[in-house]
Amino acid sequence: MPTIKRDYYEILAVSRGVGEQELKSAYRKLALQFHPDRNPGDAAAEEKFKEAAEAYGVLSDAQKRAAYDAYGHAGVSSAGGGGFDPSAMDLGDLLSQVFGFGDMFGGGGQRGGKPRATKGDDLRYDLTLTFEEAVFGKAVEIQVPKMEPCSRCRGRGAEPDSQMMQCPACHGRGEQLFSQGFLSVRRTCSHCGGAGEIVKQVCRDCRGEGYKHVNKRLKVTVPAGIDDGNRLRVTGEGQPGTNGGPNGDLYIFFSVKEHQIFEREGNDLHCRIPINVVQAALGAKIQAPTLEGPHELHIPEGTQSGTELKIKGKGVPEVQGKGRGDLIVHIDVRIPTKLTKDQRRIFEQLEDTLPVNNEPHEKGLLDKVKDYFM
Repeated sequence: MPTIKRDYYEILAVSRGVGEQELKSAYRKLALQFHPDRNPGDAAAEEKFKEAAEAYGVLSDAQKRAAYDAYGHAGVSSAGGGGFDPSAMDLGDLLSQVFGFGDMFGGGGQRGGKPRATKGDDLRYDLTLTFEEAVFGKAVEIQVPKMEPCSRCRGRGAEPDSQMMQCPACHGRGEQLFSQGFLSVRRTCSHCGGAGEIVKQVCRDCRGEGYKHVNKRLKVTVPAGIDDGNRLRVTGEGQPGTNGGPNGDLYIFFSVKEHQIFEREGNDLHCRIPINVVQAALGAKIQAPTLEGPHELHIPEGTQSGTELKIKGKGVPEVQGKGRGDLIVHIDVRIPTKLTKDQRRIFEQLEDTLPVNNEPHEKGLLDKVKDYFM
């Protein structure tokens, strides 16, 4: 039968609303009580020690804790379905958080004093685009401030012909051992930084750092259809990794300037076009603006202000996909505020022949008002 895992809060004897300090204190107490160094050969104590470490490893991580609170052990199960994997947890780092010193009890993930490979930090670059550039895309060249391995020493920090020598402080182990009461404490060597060796002669270009500050030029293709607030990841163009780790990534965040005519909603564009009362009444053909030039648009007879007319395929392209949004034209019928004598005469003649209700199947507004007061 499968083993039924105990509740993490029950293991640490804390409530579900426990704070960070109380949680840490509870784990500290159990770690000291059941540590194998204090209970040699006691398999039950060792199991409780691992159980407490597993519980603290989950509850001390806000994201894991939220998943556990919502779904129990299933919420923090590994991708393979086997549950939380204590072997994937760096126990040395975990205990270091609680007790305040370096790797302890030989439980860390770092062996033999060799520093683990670490991925470099990610970088952010903010890029402002015009409305048209965001819609149609473009190739841009940017300069990104970052660190790169020194070309002279290739990241070693030593002169090309200089040999490395064993660290005299840790004797090549990369770590130093200390005794703190009954605890065996292992700390990364502060002299060599855990490398186990130091350089005889530092690189004259980078002064032993191994890296140099540069403004790297990059050519980036902005995809058509990018919107304000979107981001683009450029893999491997972040800060360099350490100890053979991969580079971080570069994230380009886009901001798009507003357009004087068009507004964007998703992949559709919207614009407002004014027409006069004659065009609205009789219908007309007008030149509607698009991002690619004028487009002939038919105004139907009797068009009302606020009518929306669609021009298919004149919107924004799908990012990295097929298809394109539409252009929605909002009609704004403009009533003249000043008339010439001839225009006034024409409108007066029209008034005599055109009732308020020129839709025979509907009751006019004036008729509705009359009925209200009768």
